[in-house]
Amino acid sequence: MEAAFKVENLCFKYPSSKEDTIKGISFDVLEGETFGLLGPSGAGKSTTQKILIKLLEDYKGSIKYFDKDLKSIGNSFYEEIGVGFEVPVHFSKLTALENLKFFSGFYKKNANIQELMERVGLWEYRNVKVGEYSKGMKVRLNFVRAMLNNPRVLFLDEVTNGLDPKNAKIIKDMIAEYRAGGGTVFLTTHLMNDVEQLCDRVAFCVNGRLIEISTPRDLKLKYGKREVKVEYRENGTIAGACFPLDGIGYNEEFIKLLKNGKVETIHSGETSMEEIFIIVTGVELK
Repeated sequence: MEAAFKVENLCFKYPSSKEDTIKGISFDVLEGETFGLLGPSGAGKSTTQKILIKLLEDYKGSIKYFDKDLKSIGNSFYEEIGVGFEVPVHFSKLTALENLKFFSGFYKKNANIQELMERVGLWEYRNVKVGEYSKGMKVRLNFVRAMLNNPRVLFLDEVTNGLDPKNAKIIKDMIAEYRAGGGTVFLTTHLMNDVEQLCDRVAFCVNGRLIEISTPRDLKLKYGKREVKVEYRENGTIAGACFPLDGIGYNEEFIKLLKNGKVETIHSGETSMEEIFIIVTGVELK
């Protein structure tokens, strides 16, 4: 699988800073995968994303975009990427449709605006001024804007933040379909449910350094407990028991409980991405 981005020893320092914000990180983003960059606020996630989309260029190290030096690529680069910033930026005095038609004019190729707006539930509100939109409607419009040019690579920052579960699922389904069609996604978020549902691999960034890169599944195996927790009803109350996962099929006490007990729930000791985030970064999610 080809690398959409190959980053080697990336360093970056803002002019007003005394030390580097990005401190020699290396990673790749494979074509056709959803790659999540996670970490606490101020860790360097947004800076890394801004470098990859060429908003910040005075960096050290190497970045290849489909095997081409990113610095050598001109404005054609923007024809291939879609970006959804965390804080939606729209022209509030224009309607949603007017906004999208304006931004679509920057690209040589365009997606079907009506289909995208219908999918996120905004088509019937296309002639409403964006200033009258709710926060959730602006977030959905922001996602449509990121998809306007049928991008080859999609950059998303807190893409479902502020959405109710129904609309969040619509957006996540669209992202999954985009990826299944060969699209590449670079995702930054604090919502670990999005990470579990969307990401093929994740990297944790802390103080400008990457300290862990893996798949959500492998992280759960690494940081989880190899045990099975059983809740069962006994004498009118809920009781619990834990059993080692290794050799569970030969554990007589476990088998006896399954056969004779009033079992209500069975869970593995798999840890959540929220817990992994705290363990790896040392910072609790807010």
